Amino acid sequence: MTSKNTFERPVGVVGAGSFGTAVANLLAKNSKVYLYARKPEVSEEMIRTGKNADQVLDKNVFPTNDLKKVGEECQVIFPVVPSANFRDMIRQLSEFIRPYHILIHGTKGLNVKGDRAKENDFRGINDDDVLTMSQLIRQESLAVRIGCLAGPNLSHELAEGQPAATVVASYFDEVIAEGQRLLRSDLFQVYGSKDLIGIELTGVLKNIIAIAAGALRGMGYGENARSLLISRGMIEMVYIGRMLGANAQAFLGLAGVGDLVATCSSNYSRNFTVGLRLANGEKLEDIEATMDEIAEGINTIRIVKNLMETKKLRAPITETLYKVINNQMTMDEALKLLMKTPFSIDVEFI
Repeated sequence: MTSKNTFERPVGVVGAGSFGTAVANLLAKNSKVYLYARKPEVSEEMIRTGKNADQVLDKNVFPTNDLKKVGEECQVIFPVVPSANFRDMIRQLSEFIRPYHILIHGTKGLNVKGDRAKENDFRGINDDDVLTMSQLIRQESLAVRIGCLAGPNLSHELAEGQPAATVVASYFDEVIAEGQRLLRSDLFQVYGSKDLIGIELTGVLKNIIAIAAGALRGMGYGENARSLLISRGMIEMVYIGRMLGANAQAFLGLAGVGDLVATCSSNYSRNFTVGLRLANGEKLEDIEATMDEIAEGINTIRIVKNLMETKKLRAPITETLYKVINNQMTMDEALKLLMKTPFSIDVEFI
């Protein structure tokens, strides 16, 4: 495949949720885009109305329900589906994926091997059981040139055309360059990183802290409390991330601090909203039943808590939130417990 062929080909986005739609519109400024929806009625509705997820589709976005068309006509594909559905999606897509494809995913979640993911039973898991989405793509397809998209990219602000930036991470320079070429515009900057696992984990782990931030807002606390949470949350993120193979440097940039601050401050963040509603006394099952899209942080809490337990390590914020979502503790009790956690050193990972 030559770069000329890459320039001429349409770009694929697999997943027509709010973020997938926003990514499709960003890509449409520079390319023809196929936006794949799993349900035929969703793609038909997009074609009929020219809208999806409260966003007007760019004239260069072409909705489709044909995964084969996306795989065979697009050399660059952006999978943007929830982590719970990611393995099934990539297995279906893998029939059409060849080594020349470039896949840049935008999913901020983790996957656990085997049937335990379906049962939400993560007891006894270890490092080898937990996969990021890039590792899952590599496991389930012939794709080699794999990357991820991460940063403070709230869908509603992207849809409004507000200034923003993201990070494309990959072990391959050509993946980073292609991501930058396709996504960059006057109002959207794209940075690169070679720490693929680190950048993936920043996006995954900040969702835990965002749930806690929403809870603080719901409990009526202000900026001092939120700043305390964000700073201590970053320490916990780095601790967990390094254990899973990330470089601490990944957490200090746009995909780390940047995404953490945005997600811990916005009512438009699904994870922030979950924490807010939990603090208001709602049960998790009721919250999930009324949300249009999945809050990845819930599953991440379950996975990380059990992984740390297996390794006999501590992650106080994650452990405490695990008790809250399992109705073993109220948010008020969780806050009191965390405030008593005996830390004597501020930062020790640099």
